[in-house]
Amino acid sequence: MVTKCLRSLNGLFLILCAAATTFPLLNVLATSFSGSTAILSGEVFLWPVDWTMTAFSNLFKDGQLMNAMKNTVIITVAGTIMQMTATTLAAYSLSKTRLKGRRIALLLILFTMMFGSGLIPMFLLLKNLHVLNTFWAIWLPGLISAYNLFVMKSSFEGLPGELEESATIDGASDLTIFTRIVIPLSKPVLAAISLFYAVGLWNVYAPALYFITDSSKMPLTVKLYQMIQLPDSNLLDSSDLSFVPPEGMKAAAIIITVLPILCLYPFLQKYFVKGVLLGSIKG
Repeated sequence: MVTKCLRSLNGLFLILCAAATTFPLLNVLATSFSGSTAILSGEVFLWPVDWTMTAFSNLFKDGQLMNAMKNTVIITVAGTIMQMTATTLAAYSLSKTRLKGRRIALLLILFTMMFGSGLIPMFLLLKNLHVLNTFWAIWLPGLISAYNLFVMKSSFEGLPGELEESATIDGASDLTIFTRIVIPLSKPVLAAISLFYAVGLWNVYAPALYFITDSSKMPLTVKLYQMIQLPDSNLLDSSDLSFVPPEGMKAAAIIITVLPILCLYPFLQKYFVKGVLLGSIKG
């Protein structure tokens, strides 16, 4: 009886949590597709009123948000490739006990998880590297995540050692073993870490706000913040756009921002869960 009550309470709690996270998104979605009169009169709740796509049309015509979208795609795709390359190579190297200085390197990496470098030292470092106001100012500080590195390292350590020994006897080099054996057997954890990196880069905000001043290089998150904070009269620059209340324009911008990740996540969810469990259990 007690177990049934606990299960019921747990189910009710999960339903409330789902509602608390879903209803605001549904309201934003409904607002983005609603007409001007319905938005101004406050009639919109969870379903669009006077269905229209004028807000999205205005955003596409104006071009500011689309340029920010292009920047975010470049940052996410190129950054994820670089981060995954650096993380997999470092994790594979550190998973080998024969590596000299391995223990010291792991301690230094662990140290970075407990103590951050601070904003001013990071700014000065990027300035001395001459990468301020470029995408490199976003990529370099987060090139390797210590957490992701340890998860991937644990996964590599859990692979059967006999496979690598057999390949070594057959004359395979470390690079051949890494690309032909380790990578194919580690697809779940690679997919999980890729998703971690991609979502982080897609949502990047603070580094872009601090280290990039050129408006043409701003990512989507910073542009969205600027749109929300700007006076309603300055929301878009173009004067030949159909009138849409600021709330509708902001809602449409939010939907454009979150839609790609929402569409991608269901296809990677199984790899996400399996990869995280694989890395944590084998650690």
